[in-house]
Amino acid sequence: MVAGVFVLCGFGGCVAALSSDSDKTETAATFTTGPAGPTAPAAAPAPPATASAPPTADGPAPAGTPVRDGKFEFTVMAVDPPVKVVGDNPYLQKTAQGEYILVHLTVANIGDRPQSYFASNQKLFDDRGREFENDTMAGINVNDGTAMMSDINPGNSVQVVVVFDVPAGTVPASLELHDSAYSGGAEVALR
Repeated sequence: MVAGVFVLCGFGGCVAALSSDSDKTETAATFTTGPAGPTAPAAAPAPPATASAPPTADGPAPAGTPVRDGKFEFTVMAVDPPVKVVGDNPYLQKTAQGEYILVHLTVANIGDRPQSYFASNQKLFDDRGREFENDTMAGINVNDGTAMMSDINPGNSVQVVVVFDVPAGTVPASLELHDSAYSGGAEVALR
């Protein structure tokens, strides 16, 4: 093992670097000189405190945080507790194979042209990583004409409820929200 110490001195201080061939790491310390010679290394300044850490680029945004995909900005406003049946009209009611999870969204057009929103582009993932698509027919029962498709002009937004039919007891973990069937999507954490 070969180790070396390198010292560089100038007006106001010396810098020492230790190196080792075995682990290829370097450590540096700054010393100040005065009439009595070198003094102990100066402590590095502490990083500034922040009120809250921003979401990581890798992880999903928390519910309630606007996320963007293409020409749309989505905000998850609420997630209702699971229900078995949706719809007030007994002739149009829809019963889930398992149970329905209803997700309330605000969808805003942030582009400069009209854009079509499709509920069928939205996906739900549970805590086991399973993917679920929306139930458009059930969505008709809880939306005012925006369940399947809605044209949104620039600067406008719509409130929609996306309905997912999932096995009873499913724990929703995240949504993947898309402005089109081929877009990359934006992920939002639900728990």
